[in-house]
Amino acid sequence: IGGGPAGLTAAIYLARFHLSVLIVDGGESRARWIPISHNHAGFPDGIGGLELLARMKAQAMRYGSHHEAANVTSLTKDGDLFVALAGDRTLHARAVLLATGVVNRRPAMPEGMHAEALARGLLRYCPICDGFEATDRRVGVIGTGAGGLREAEFLRSFTADVTLISPYGLHDLNASERRRIHNAGIKLLAGPCLAFDLRARTIAVALPNKNLDFDAVYPALGSDVRCNLAVGLGSIVSGRGCVTVDAKQRTNVSGLYAAGDVVEGLDQISHAMGQASVAATAIRNDLNNLKSLHR
Repeated sequence: IGGGPAGLTAAIYLARFHLSVLIVDGGESRARWIPISHNHAGFPDGIGGLELLARMKAQAMRYGSHHEAANVTSLTKDGDLFVALAGDRTLHARAVLLATGVVNRRPAMPEGMHAEALARGLLRYCPICDGFEATDRRVGVIGTGAGGLREAEFLRSFTADVTLISPYGLHDLNASERRRIHNAGIKLLAGPCLAFDLRARTIAVALPNKNLDFDAVYPALGSDVRCNLAVGLGSIVSGRGCVTVDAKQRTNVSGLYAAGDVVEGLDQISHAMGQASVAATAIRNDLNNLKSLHR
C-alpha cells in the first residue's frame, strides 16, 4: 500500500521472487514534489522525483507487478488473509506492506503557489537532501520550538544567513534554546507569516512589520504519519505515530510489514529503499515458511 520509493522497491523485489504483487497507490508520494535530487546515488546529474518514480514503476511492471490507482480506505484480517477496500474493489492478500509515508504540514499558501514554489526550488522540505543547494544563500526557516531550532541549526552549517521565523507569533523557545540561536548567529523573527510572494529568483515572506526576501524557505512545521491502517489492525505505533517494526520490518501483526517514512528513521529515499528490500525478502521467506508448514 503506497507507490513511493519504498513501495516500488518492494514490488521489484517481490515480483522477481515470483510472487503475485499488487501496488495500490493513492498518488501522494512526497517524492513527486522533488524537482531534482542530487543526492540519490547513481544519478550524478540529478533526477526528478516524478522521473524516478516512473522508472521504478516500469521496472516493477517489467517483472509482473500490478498497479492500482486508488486509496485503501479499510484494512482488516479474515483468518490468514488481509482484506483491503480500495475504491470500489475488495482486495485479498496473504501479506501487506505498508509504505504509506507521511504528510508534511504546509505553510499557509495557495495550492498553485505551493506547487510552483516547490518546482522552482524556492520552497524546500528536506535540508538533508538539498541543504547543499542552499550553500551561502539567504534561507528562511518557518518554525519554532525544538523542531524549528534543529532545522535552523542544521541549515546554518551550509550558510551564515539563516532566519528562524515563528509561524504563529512569538517564538516558543526557552532561554537555553535562545542562547543556541544567538551563538549560531541565526536571526530570530516573530510571525505570523501573513503572505508569500514568488519573485523572479526569490520568495518573499510578509511579516507583521516587514517583508523579507529569501533564496529558499524551509517549513519546519512537522508532519503527520499515515498510520491509520496500521492502528486499525492493532499495530503498535510510536508516540509520533510511526509504525513499530522489528529488524525485518515486521509489525506485531502477523503478515503486516512496514517500510519508508511511515516507520521511525531517516526520511530519505535511500533509507526507504533499503527498508523495502529487507521487508520484501522477509515477506518472501515468511510466506515460504508458512507454505512449508502446510505441506
